[in-house]
Amino acid sequence: MPLQEVESFVGEETADKDFLYTLNFGPQHPATHTTLRLILTLDGETVIRAVPDIGYLHSGFEKLGEDLDFNQYVTIVDRMNYISPIANEIAWHHVVEKLLGIEITPRCRYIRTIMAEIARISDHLLNVGTAALDLGAFTAFLYAFYQREKCYDIYETAAGQRFHPSYTRVGGLMADVTDDWIRKVRDFVVGFPKAHSDISKLLNKNRIFMDRTQGIGVLSREDAINLSVTGPLARASGVVRDLRKDEPYLAYSELDFQVVCAKEGDCYARYMVRMGEMLESLKIIQQAIENLPSGPVNVDIEGKAVIPDKSATYRSIEGLIQHFELIMTNRQWKVPVEEVYGANETANGELGFYIVADGTGRAYRARTRPPSFIHFAIFPYLIEGHLISDVPAILGSLNIIAAELDR
Repeated sequence: MPLQEVESFVGEETADKDFLYTLNFGPQHPATHTTLRLILTLDGETVIRAVPDIGYLHSGFEKLGEDLDFNQYVTIVDRMNYISPIANEIAWHHVVEKLLGIEITPRCRYIRTIMAEIARISDHLLNVGTAALDLGAFTAFLYAFYQREKCYDIYETAAGQRFHPSYTRVGGLMADVTDDWIRKVRDFVVGFPKAHSDISKLLNKNRIFMDRTQGIGVLSREDAINLSVTGPLARASGVVRDLRKDEPYLAYSELDFQVVCAKEGDCYARYMVRMGEMLESLKIIQQAIENLPSGPVNVDIEGKAVIPDKSATYRSIEGLIQHFELIMTNRQWKVPVEEVYGANETANGELGFYIVADGTGRAYRARTRPPSFIHFAIFPYLIEGHLISDVPAILGSLNIIAAELDR
């Protein structure tokens, strides 16, 4: 592209260049892992500017939250971060229960905690595996995805679905877990460290992987804070913040684990933080499954806040009436006319939901603060001055999920 045609696009600092080139990276590209597009301005092989374009997976998720009730909407939040969907469900109902003033049962808190940490491991495995695959490490990708299948088995045993479990409900869960589910969780706790060790041996000191990631896409601590970065990206830059510790929810205050941090802020540091977090998640799961409380997973049926069991619906008039009121009429929950925000620490960072309630069983407004939307916006800062071959390395370290972008 001649200079005069792009001068206004890239700025006067490039005015001494004879030719600049525009390259479209995505939206269909194997290294994007999702439907997103980057408009790269190149000087030779050096990226001097990048413009992210998010408009390739518009789904209207937030608007759907105004049409579906607090239980129905769980099937939609499943599809925002479709790599760890059950974490979205837990975050959504965390905010709804905060609005309604519902305190879930101890058993439900522990089961949700286990599911959230399995989702974190599953998400990190995909990120590590595909980021390595982009840089040529195919074996690590296979090891990671085999473990993700075990995570899906755990989802399926609890909820009956593998990819979009839709497992949580207002005040509880779709159903209690079984002994088979507990066995599978314990087997995963025992077997995962070997796979984690194998991936570490393949990548941690791999010269090609280190050269492609160390010193690449450096994000300073100050920039991470100023740009609202959260999760592993922020902790890899030295920002010691984790909502599980700073604003405890579920059973995290009762469990022992460490917040994994680094200070280099590059792609390699982000990889190492995720690898460390998987081991800490495993510690959380092990503690929770071995100390799983007994009792119900749903709040007291007299509260009329949760859908009754099928046996109660079919065999008692009280259960039938409660089911009818929750599903078929507007006489659902006692919803205050308030606004509330709540957030969970998911695999990619702070996932928050903001609800404006008007007294009905549906949100008047439902908005989300997804990590990927914030993190995709920092890509231009990270890629500037790097080579085009560094685009997959930096983009892979951010773990962008397109369904969280154009909501």
